[in-house]
Amino acid sequence: MASPLILAIDQGTSSTKALLVDEDGRVVSRAAVPLAEAQPRPGWVEQDPAELWQSVRRAVAACVAPEHAHRVAGVGISNQRESLVLWDRRTGEPAGPLLSWQDQRTADRCHELAGSAELVRSVSGLPLDPMFSALKARWLLDTYGRRGLCLGTIDSWLLSRFGGEHVIEVGNASRTQLLDIGTGQWDERLLELFGVPAEVLPRVTASTGPFPAVRDLPPLPDGTPVLAVLGDSHAAMFAHAGWRPGVVKATYGTGSSVMAVGGGDAPGLCRSIAWDLGDGPVPAVEGNIRATGRAISWLADLLDAPAETLLAEAEDADTGGTHFVPAFGGLGAPWWDPYATPVITGFSLGTRRAQLVAAALEAVAFQVEDVVAAVEAATGRVRVLMADGGLTRSARLMRLQADLSGRIVARSGEHDLSALGAADAAGLAAKLWTLDRLEARHRPADTYRPAIDEAGRARRKAAWHAAVRQARPEHSGPSQEGEVT
Repeated sequence: MASPLILAIDQGTSSTKALLVDEDGRVVSRAAVPLAEAQPRPGWVEQDPAELWQSVRRAVAACVAPEHAHRVAGVGISNQRESLVLWDRRTGEPAGPLLSWQDQRTADRCHELAGSAELVRSVSGLPLDPMFSALKARWLLDTYGRRGLCLGTIDSWLLSRFGGEHVIEVGNASRTQLLDIGTGQWDERLLELFGVPAEVLPRVTASTGPFPAVRDLPPLPDGTPVLAVLGDSHAAMFAHAGWRPGVVKATYGTGSSVMAVGGGDAPGLCRSIAWDLGDGPVPAVEGNIRATGRAISWLADLLDAPAETLLAEAEDADTGGTHFVPAFGGLGAPWWDPYATPVITGFSLGTRRAQLVAAALEAVAFQVEDVVAAVEAATGRVRVLMADGGLTRSARLMRLQADLSGRIVARSGEHDLSALGAADAAGLAAKLWTLDRLEARHRPADTYRPAIDEAGRARRKAAWHAAVRQARPEHSGPSQEGEVT
């Protein structure tokens, strides 16, 4: 009898990926389908929910050969978080665009609610910021109405395509700013504050469900079970065996997520739920950075050159004293300043594009280190930073991260780590493997150690923070999260 397979679907910001994994954790096949986004106004970022669903269908069809379809024991899903969809409960048709996690249209409304920031943070674990879903929900409801409609994050939207009950996975729910992370349920105070009626929201369920089974996702047979759902950053941490103490993961994507298991007070960070595998919610702390890979792609567009070419040119270049603060749409953790603006400092007539790209790579590493330092203050000593995502292909960036952080950086050899984490969780639910096997399976491809001394590191950090102050001139004192900036 043919051995079972696990299908992972990773629905991300710029593409949908599918991975087929065998019972030894090997990737049998993979596929990716690009996904567009629109910016109809400055600060607005939207996607088409119907196109997103079709990208899932196309990725699955390209990944799963017909002869493998009946071997799929179950499906794991990872997804971009905070993005929100409103749709008709009866027909399933979207009522408006998907509002991306990058969308900033509610920034002014955040400012109006500043007096409730402490309540929001204490209950939801999240700072008042337009990245999160609650104010997107209010905007969609005010724009498109409430009658007969339902709201959901991307996991909820995808699961709704299969029919069955309207549900949301608890880790994704914890990123909406509407969930009490202590109880794992929607909070009436937050629903009233943000103007979101409980009846439009899905039921919160564990990361292992129960979820609606697959329907209309060829070549998979209808009824194939969905065994696990995780937010993409949570899935990447799971693939890194991030339940181990002293391990912090950093995903280098369009933006970046720096995340670790743990709870307690965490100024400048978000408190969320990592996952619930049936034994109860596991707390996590996280810092979200809006522009890491986006800084490189912006330069590629500006300079009309492929990002790979620019990164190759910058491999041995220095910055020439240039600093780049990519505050596109403001700054995320640990500053949480939606009004910060992008700045480039220290450049001259002699500055060349390789130096600009080198400054952008330094900006990525500095932003990640600012968050890692906050994670360490909240959870204890960081032994190793586990790195994944497309930008980790840059050896220069990985060396920079180790140098500027003063920590060991372990780069994953698997670039589709969110998908692999979803497969890991689904296979665990299917009893194809154990946590011990998962911990032994995923070894880093490369390890980087710091090569500069503490004094040099301190000087470079001071210069970076001086540039950050220029990006947020009206916020040079303590931020809303208590970080001195």
